[in-house]
Amino acid sequence: MNSLERYLKTLKGEKVDFLPRVPILMQFAAEYIGSNYAAFASDYKVLVEANLRCREAFGFDQVSVISDPYRETQGFGGKIRYEQHHPPVCEQIVVPEITDISSLPDNPDPYQCERMLDRLLAVREFKSRVGGECSILGWVEGPAAEAADLHGVENFLMDLMLEPDACVALMERCTQTAIRFAQAQIAEGADTIGVGDAICSQLPPALYRECVWPFEKQLFEAIHAANGLVKLHICGDITHLLPHLAELPIDVLDLDHMNDPVAVRKIVGPKMAIAGRLDPVSDVLNSTPAAIRTGVLEGYKNLGNPHLVMAGCEIPPGTPPENLKALCEPVTSR
Repeated sequence: MNSLERYLKTLKGEKVDFLPRVPILMQFAAEYIGSNYAAFASDYKVLVEANLRCREAFGFDQVSVISDPYRETQGFGGKIRYEQHHPPVCEQIVVPEITDISSLPDNPDPYQCERMLDRLLAVREFKSRVGGECSILGWVEGPAAEAADLHGVENFLMDLMLEPDACVALMERCTQTAIRFAQAQIAEGADTIGVGDAICSQLPPALYRECVWPFEKQLFEAIHAANGLVKLHICGDITHLLPHLAELPIDVLDLDHMNDPVAVRKIVGPKMAIAGRLDPVSDVLNSTPAAIRTGVLEGYKNLGNPHLVMAGCEIPPGTPPENLKALCEPVTSR
């Protein structure tokens, strides 16, 4: 059973030899091969090489094109500055006035936008080198996250209350671009599309359901229609959103460390695969291999099948390699 088979069978609820390992690697991977974040985020060749060399060293089951949240933002006109030791920065508010989005490009073409194209080339390179061997994870920003990237986080949260119709219009535009970008990544070889919508953890349930949930549903259904799988990543405490997330067509739900695993499994049911939920800092970066092994087993005990092993979010830079090796040690599937 190879990594791709293990991953796909797990998501179908079928028996596998051991749990798939799917850590999120960005700056750690760049530095592991002697590079830096700026190169990782701007050059698909560095991103691919970092992922593949880490996979060889640590034995995980999925490579990914995750780097930062500003791929689509650049396609919408954002000016991106690369930094060697932290994620890229968007140098301006792309949508300063929420009621006026007339200057935004209408559904930018991923093949014509520099940073989206770079991600597509990463997927293509992964397919040529490990296609059929391991899972290839594409990535798009969720409707709320991308709207916040364009309008500014504080502005977006405030305007969701003051100008909800305008925020919905912006999210609709973002959703159409996410669909197009996701479809292109699937066409290039991604089997799964990760959707990052972290800002949703800050929204009350009613507001999330009314304004964001319909667009996530539209996006996820479009990914499935293109023969892709859906992985939703919302950092933070999502307990208040779980009843709504349970109604979405999600294949993999990433779980951060502050969520109660027993409660989560009870709410989302037995079919949705859950990945997580170790604290990336206290349980991985500042931990020991023995403690990590114990934490992985405890998480599996509480979450049950279907389950994938990862920390609740990105593996931090500076994590001792032996700690990541412990996280990726095979755990026999029950």
